[in-house]
Amino acid sequence: MTVEALQSICKKLPHTTEDIKWETHLCYSVGGKVFIITNPDSSPVSASFKVNDEDFAILPERDGFKPAPYMARHKWIYVDDINRLNKKEWMGYLETAYKLVAQKLPAKTRKQLGLNS
Repeated sequence: MTVEALQSICKKLPHTTEDIKWETHLCYSVGGKVFIITNPDSSPVSASFKVNDEDFAILPERDGFKPAPYMARHKWIYVDDINRLNKKEWMGYLETAYKLVAQKLPAKTRKQLGLNS
């Protein structure tokens, strides 16, 4: 898995924006709220992303996964190497992260983005 492949998945999600935060972290957001943070300058490339309650309990049991520093209370997971997940897994986790963040946006923002369903 490459950063470019992750970018491709994220960019297919409606109203997703890409920007650099904290000088080196490539982030993807919906409605101004981040759903994945990558560190493309690290080797291997690491990432943190929003997950549901079930995945938050299960993923830390896998090698290379742990609750994300500073974000764990919001159910974020850190993975030390993006290659620990295949493309299909990433697609599923990123769609879930996107939906979890989008559903927490203010009603006005969801309506403006056409995300009321």
